[in-house]
Amino acid sequence: MAKYENLVPRFIKYAKVNTRSNEESTTVPSDPKEVAFLADLATELKTIGLQNVRTMKDGYVFAELASNIDKDVPTIGFISHVDTADFNSENVQPQIHENYDGKSDLKLSDEWTLSQAEFPNMKNYEGHTLITSDGSTLLGADDKAGVAEIIAAMEYLIANPDVKHGTIKVAFGPDEEIGIGADNFDTKEFGADFAYTVDGGPLGELEWETFNAADAKISVQGKNVHPGSAKDTMINAIQVVMDFHAALPEHDRPEHTEGTEGFWHAMQIGGSPEAATIRYIVRDHDRQKFEERKQLLLTIADKMNADFGSDRIKVEIKDQYFNMGEVLKDDMRSVDLAANAMKALDIKPLIEPVRGGTDGSKITFLGTPTPNLFAGGENMHSRFEFVSAQVMEQAVDTLLKISELNIAD
Repeated sequence: MAKYENLVPRFIKYAKVNTRSNEESTTVPSDPKEVAFLADLATELKTIGLQNVRTMKDGYVFAELASNIDKDVPTIGFISHVDTADFNSENVQPQIHENYDGKSDLKLSDEWTLSQAEFPNMKNYEGHTLITSDGSTLLGADDKAGVAEIIAAMEYLIANPDVKHGTIKVAFGPDEEIGIGADNFDTKEFGADFAYTVDGGPLGELEWETFNAADAKISVQGKNVHPGSAKDTMINAIQVVMDFHAALPEHDRPEHTEGTEGFWHAMQIGGSPEAATIRYIVRDHDRQKFEERKQLLLTIADKMNADFGSDRIKVEIKDQYFNMGEVLKDDMRSVDLAANAMKALDIKPLIEPVRGGTDGSKITFLGTPTPNLFAGGENMHSRFEFVSAQVMEQAVDTLLKISELNIAD
């Protein structure tokens, strides 16, 4: 079997299936669409020849490829998520643009165009085959490209038993996009010494430092009266929310920050003069600064409540994940192995702190060091998402090279 024979067709098949996770759900996985997709995926894994395929209580599908060597080497894991982000995911229509010239805009439909003026990263793909949606939906390369790449690598090793490797574990799971997918990941049952999420962006990305992350909900109880007689009586909850937001440092927003700079990001706001809420995500690479950001929300609320003379503002903060670099800095085997694999393939490793997080953040703190590898997607979570078929092939090569170098003396 050719190494990439089923890669793009498999990805396109996956992309057409709506697997958007549901943040409002209380079930695990959060949406029946994910459950159905994972069940089909489990069947596919068995069909290609992976062993010990099973579905865990949290929805993850685990499988493994047994070692075909007679010495002990570390057991490697490869992990991807099947859900897509909070953008239209219904009726995805992937489009293939062969031999892109690296200069032109790409027309997705009569309504939508992928423009170089808006997305100069397109210039990096001269001669590539690019896959997009028709602009009415996202594409789903985040992270169905990763799913397809892992399965392509496993399919190649199964079809070529002369290619030597140690034991490889694979896992595919739900709900990464809503931040809960790996909450109960069973690292002991998975059984890898270290692993990789294949969930990154452009060629060469190798991420082992992430944000620390929390979700914060600010709830305000107002006092609503007729505006004509409101003087010294009304407490407009909407205005209180606005005043709360204004008390945060104006610079520390995503649109003003870069690198390792953290932020508060207002995600949702709503309500009435009687009651209103605002929801933030809180991010920082530095743990101390992260804790200070959470504390500032509480401090602002305390001060405003004191001014009101009553507790009208309630702050609820939930930690989501932590910077996996805190753990990985003490065990860099996985990072070094991936970097060496890329270098052996003439791929320049792009090692930078990621302004986000992956399931690997949680899995690392649960006991399995898990940095993040590129899967090829660009402009993710949007109608302008695209992925290069050639970069997807290089991702497959990277997984195979990691397996190869893992058994080298």
